[in-house]
Parts: sequence; structure tokens; C-alpha cells
Amino acid sequence: MLSFKEIKELIDLVSAKNLAGVEIERAGFRIRIEGQRAEPPSNGGSAAPYFYPAIPEPARQISTTASGDLPAAAPAVAKPEETPEPDVHYILSPIVGTFYRSASPESAPFVSPGDRVERNKILCIIEAMKLMNEIESDVAGEVVKVFPQNGQPVEYGERLFAIKTT
Repeated sequence: MLSFKEIKELIDLVSAKNLAGVEIERAGFRIRIEGQRAEPPSNGGSAAPYFYPAIPEPARQISTTASGDLPAAAPAVAKPEETPEPDVHYILSPIVGTFYRSASPESAPFVSPGDRVERNKILCIIEAMKLMNEIESDVAGEVVKVFPQNGQPVEYGERLFAIKTT
């Protein structure tokens, strides 16, 4: 076994001689000291940060008038917003995973559009990291829509079901 003083001397040696590293093994004790990697010198002595290149914006087509002038202002295209129905409740995914409508491929779906559900009824399973998570209804009502397809990946907060409460 090496003493603290011997280890410090090895570190100083690797640093002073700009060695890539040294590895020593004695009577079952093994130590490895790595030096600076062979990189071009930078101004601060440490590795230069890596910057990811900017992703270019897609080209935009600008139309001109017949006289060659630019139009005054193009109207902004508004994203159509869904108007929430007052009696519809959305069940959102609490986790990221794979959506399954039934417990196994051979069994029937837990619920289908038109089915009546009560609170705490199992609606689906989301598999995350090999764990099967049962997603339950937090309201009573009628299933109006199932958003994801069976076996489809879902994100946190993504709509899974629309339930019309009555």
C-alpha cells in the first residue's frame, strides 16, 4: 500500500511531466492517476466549453405585392383553441410512459367511449420503467373520448380521457 506522501508525489509527477496517467498495483492495492488529456491549450488552462450549434429557423416565404412592395402586415395566424365544454372533465397522464387500454392484449379494454364510470374506476394502465401504473377516474360520468391509441407513448399532462360529468 502507498502512503499519502507517495500518492501525492505520483500526482505531482504526472502533472509536472504532462503524463496522460499512471497506474500502479502492489499486493492487491491498485491506484490509477489520470493527468490532463492531450488537448489543444486553452486560454484558461481548463477545457474549453462546448457550445451546441444553433438550429436555424425554417425559411419564411415573404410575398410581395404586384408593384414589388412588401405588404403592410400579415395577420397573425392564431392557433385554434379548444373551447372546453362545461360538463367535460379530462383525465391527464400523471407520468410519462406507454398507454394500455387493457390489462393484457387478450382482455377487453377497461373502458370504451359510451361506458359509464364511477370514481376510482380503473381506466387504463401506463407502463413506466417496467412498472404497470393503474390510472383511475377521479370523477363519475360517461366516457366521451379516449385520446391515445393502445401502446402509444404518452407524456406527463397529456389528455387520456374525456369524461362527461352529470
